[in-house]
Amino acid sequence: MTGLHVPSGVPSDAPSDVPSARPSHVPPYVLTVDPGLTDLRAADHLLRRLAAELALPEDTFGCTHLLRDGRPRVALSLTTSAEGCRERLAAQGYEATGGAPDAVGRAVLFPGADGLTGTLTVAELLSRSAIDRVSVLGAGGSPDPETPLVTRDHVRPQWQRGELVLTVMPAAGGRLTPFEVPDPTPCCADH
Repeated sequence: MTGLHVPSGVPSDAPSDVPSARPSHVPPYVLTVDPGLTDLRAADHLLRRLAAELALPEDTFGCTHLLRDGRPRVALSLTTSAEGCRERLAAQGYEATGGAPDAVGRAVLFPGADGLTGTLTVAELLSRSAIDRVSVLGAGGSPDPETPLVTRDHVRPQWQRGELVLTVMPAAGGRLTPFEVPDPTPCCADH
């Protein structure tokens, strides 16, 4: 498997001894933390705080996962090369389990994420980050690599079939922008 997962038969919290089964940009340790959060913003903030406090390396992937098992909430997964991460999370009061909760995490932390600010071309976005592909909502195929993409400093790709994919939508002036907005208006905010 690719993306957030360890090849079958390999413990999710131990280094993979099957390097050919894993893309080179995916680290070997995968852990899930279920802090009981119900808000994506809070989950994003916690992922960033944990990455900073644990001094996680730049090759870390930090994702949110929507859990719907009778108690809807947001879980976090960390895919990292940092050894002892489970123990360091436990020292902060978080129980970490091996593996990711699902295959479709929404990436908040990923290699190159911090450099995806302002307006970039699709080609620049792909070359500067671990994002594998850009998909235009409602359109077939990939956008022209030279198309400007206005990031709004908020890029949240998702894992789809083992690829990290950023879904975008058309914006004014022939540009694109990520589908997920940085500050969504809550439902019924006007009444």
